[in-house]
Amino acid sequence: MTANVSTDMPSVLRQFHALTKPRVIQLIVFCALIGMVLAVPGVPTWPQVGLAALACLGIYLVAGAAAAFNCIVEKGIDAKMKRTSWRPTARGELSDMRTLIFSAVLCIAGSVILYVWINPLTMWLTFATFVGYAVIYTVILKPLTPQNIVIGGASGAMPPVLGWAAMRGDVGPEAIILFLIIFLWTPPHFWALALYRVEDYRKSGLPMLPVTHGSEFTRLQILLYTLILFAACLLPFVYGMSSWLYLATAVVLSVGFCWYAWRLLRNYSDQLARETFRFSLIHLSALFAALLLDHYLL
Repeated sequence: MTANVSTDMPSVLRQFHALTKPRVIQLIVFCALIGMVLAVPGVPTWPQVGLAALACLGIYLVAGAAAAFNCIVEKGIDAKMKRTSWRPTARGELSDMRTLIFSAVLCIAGSVILYVWINPLTMWLTFATFVGYAVIYTVILKPLTPQNIVIGGASGAMPPVLGWAAMRGDVGPEAIILFLIIFLWTPPHFWALALYRVEDYRKSGLPMLPVTHGSEFTRLQILLYTLILFAACLLPFVYGMSSWLYLATAVVLSVGFCWYAWRLLRNYSDQLARETFRFSLIHLSALFAALLLDHYLL
């Protein structure tokens, strides 16, 4: 009996870890950290560093809980899609009850950390984000409307707001600007993925935009959103949050995203859609990294 437990435990831990969607969570925590950094003028003190570390941990746990809950709700859909069929819930390796308990433990632990050691506002905003993603988006919006990504993108755009609230105890205009950037970035990012995964989404029954409105309409929407996103990416400079270093980076990255979207509209291929999706990840990561460098160097 002991031998079986010791042999199975690493496998079970890997399965639970997979439920949290680690790559997505890393990006969430990174964006939250940017909000924390920008909320603190100058170099943070050691107590502020400790506060930020605890806030990152709390946000990480609640975000992981939302991802695990999402895996329960979408296990049937995940099993039909190549991109997600490997997930433990889709393969039946973890029961709904074990996954639900795991999600609840993460959510409670993260919420306690945020409420006790950070502030109640951050805890409630993070919990609202959990509900927005795990319930409103996953359960209600995603299976009902092709605008699921647009409306549900509000939850994915919250991390910088959470980070800002953790350090300041409020939600300032700067946090709203960061929210707006991610909110507008989300649709072209996911629609690029949906274009080359359209057959997966068609089999799953989800009303993603390429399934309901076709490839050309989706590609036009991607281009329009990248143009609006371009304008939003200039707001940190216009508002005075950043200087020329960020502005130059934002212009180059946004021109690049628009260029990918234009090429996608004019001459579609699955390979180009994949490249657009990958560039969207570079765009957001590099944009926020530029904000970070600008904050400390200039």
